[in-house]
Amino acid sequence: MKIKYLLATVLLIGSLIGNSQDKRSAFVDNLISQMTLEEKVGQMNLYNGFFDATGPVPDNQDTKNKYNQIKNGEVGAMLNVKTVKEIKALQQLAVENSRLGIPMLFGFDVIHGHKISGPIPLAESASWDLEAIEKAAAYAAMEAAAVGINWTFAPMVDIGRDARWGRNMEGAGEDTYLGTKIAAARVKGFQGDDLSDPNTIAACAKHFAAYGFAEAGREYNTTDMGLSTLYNVILPPFQAAVDAGVATFMNGFNEINGIPVTGDPWLQRDILKGQWGFDGFVVSDWGSIGEMVAHSYAKDNKTAAKIGANAGSDMDMEAYVYINHLKELVEEGEVKESVLDDAVSRILKVKYDLGLFDDPYLYCDEEKEKSMAVSQEVKDGALDMAKKSIVLLKNDGVLPLSKTSKNVAVIGQIAASKTSVLGSWRLGADDNSAVSVLEGLKPYLGDNMKYERGVEVWSGTEAFAQELKINEDNTDGIDEAVKLAKSSDVVIVVAGEHGYQSGEGRSRADIRLPGLQRKMLKKICAVNSNVVLVLTNGRPLDLSWEDANIPAILETWQLGAMSGHAIAEVLFGEHNPSGKLPMTFPREVGQVPLYYNQKSTGRGGAKDMVFWSHYSDVPNTGLYPFGHGLSYTKYDYSGLSITQQGNTFTVSVNVTNSGKRDGHEVVQLYIRDKYASVTRPIKELKGFEKVFIKAGETQTVQFTLDDTTLGFYNNQGTYIVEDGDFEVMVGGDSVNTQNGAFTRG
Repeated sequence: MKIKYLLATVLLIGSLIGNSQDKRSAFVDNLISQMTLEEKVGQMNLYNGFFDATGPVPDNQDTKNKYNQIKNGEVGAMLNVKTVKEIKALQQLAVENSRLGIPMLFGFDVIHGHKISGPIPLAESASWDLEAIEKAAAYAAMEAAAVGINWTFAPMVDIGRDARWGRNMEGAGEDTYLGTKIAAARVKGFQGDDLSDPNTIAACAKHFAAYGFAEAGREYNTTDMGLSTLYNVILPPFQAAVDAGVATFMNGFNEINGIPVTGDPWLQRDILKGQWGFDGFVVSDWGSIGEMVAHSYAKDNKTAAKIGANAGSDMDMEAYVYINHLKELVEEGEVKESVLDDAVSRILKVKYDLGLFDDPYLYCDEEKEKSMAVSQEVKDGALDMAKKSIVLLKNDGVLPLSKTSKNVAVIGQIAASKTSVLGSWRLGADDNSAVSVLEGLKPYLGDNMKYERGVEVWSGTEAFAQELKINEDNTDGIDEAVKLAKSSDVVIVVAGEHGYQSGEGRSRADIRLPGLQRKMLKKICAVNSNVVLVLTNGRPLDLSWEDANIPAILETWQLGAMSGHAIAEVLFGEHNPSGKLPMTFPREVGQVPLYYNQKSTGRGGAKDMVFWSHYSDVPNTGLYPFGHGLSYTKYDYSGLSITQQGNTFTVSVNVTNSGKRDGHEVVQLYIRDKYASVTRPIKELKGFEKVFIKAGETQTVQFTLDDTTLGFYNNQGTYIVEDGDFEVMVGGDSVNTQNGAFTRG
């Protein structure tokens, strides 16, 4: 194999010149020196899967052209090819036919599990359990690697403050501190300690940057924010991903300051590759380089290719602008060949780190693929993550249910669905592969459980790329549900969004329960007051009516393959819920974007006149605040103390489990910088600990505040720490806290 001889030669040279990084650089530099301009452009070209690689040679002209480009070494990576047999055939086509035998990367959207779907990332974030989140990513990597995939387009580390935006389900929520910790955990989970380990895959931090700030929460829309927000809110999770060693970045569909991020050298070259020292490569989002034409930023595709390459977009996903125009642009002097050399070097280094030059078929083990098809270890991990992700929003003594409960009604189309609860980004999972809520409840209730579908929420095709048809007028099923509720002791209503009502391209202007579900709930509550609402959704919802009228509300998000078992264990008290909200739930959609760490403004309140910042019809606060989450036990906070040593401050608080059940509590630390050279939020999360406390016991939890947590970025992007007065708030959510203060300097 050509590349093997090259690798052996360069490694021999590398052994004389130093460490593994030197060897990698020597190998890559040597390889680039042998590449033609066409081969360099090819490494910057990413195609979607386009034919059955195990079938006959394609005769369609476009497909045949791509086939020949692979053989000629003019395709650097492919996505959406997902079996060992297909990936091995395509890799063989590239390695054994091209002049230099350079292997391809194979990418896929491994977002929340792969074959065995796990909880959506927003749900995982509600666990506030970094170890479990890292482990979930590791399981997803292990599954994906077993089918030949070596690169995932995750984690999404965009901060999301607008509940209307569908892709909130793919991120860590509204808070930057929590987002940075989760970004690092997911990168470490996917990539492990060694990318050449065939159980790991290369991660991709996306979408760089500010994609989650789309105006009006509308997918692909313009973003606009000040530099303070960019530096202090949006960029830190991306920098955390770099610090964690993420292999690749993906830019976004949006613009910042009038420049599409795909074509922004300030973001990609100055900040990412310059200030942060990122040495991986940047891939565009699907077609986003070509979309600079639609942005009215580039005249045509050739201009878009020039802008994208010069700005630092190293690989073109499915826009065809590099493969069609970059060679000509270099020959015309519009793009320097050194720009291509830099991009190709970055791409080849990732392939080197993955071990593909040593063994292009490292991820192509059919026996491993078979053995991982139904992994009990991965299932157990998915169940553990699912239980930890559930948030108890409200409980007026109804939960947990007794295992001896009689005459329990279960109502809702989602309760029986084995597909909806899988969530949106689960392209590797089979439809109908989840444990439904009904299946999860059956072992607990047996014949004491009766089921009615109730009103139809959706109908027709359930597909990733198509709009879901939501029922807005057909009331069939409501009367039967009400009749069952009236004759039951307890009513469990499973309601919310279908898994394909959140995710990419699925923004919603109305974030109440979709369709006629609230109408049905009102009628059920009129005949039975003992109702438990089990929510499955991918974003915060407007639950104002539900909160006012239903005694128990359980937020279960979309929990993936093990949904039914996880929900049943929480409903019946076998697992004490410990999840906390990573996003604020609004009272009305008109409040969004809504987030806990707002600025105070010059006219805060409340005041006894109208001239202050408020709504005249609802409070400014959310219905359920950031960090909120109840338990089947009770935690009391006391004894907050602050000790100082120089400019390092130790904050201690006592947390007592005053209830009758053992449980986990997420202890949260917030600060407020009372005055600064740049205005600061009213509070900011700066620490959290998830602690296990037995019933009746007290634990003392400590946090350290120093210059790494007390500073902020000024409008030039410089991290600074200033003297002054600080407030400290510690509690079980962002509202109910023990408070203290200290002065730095």
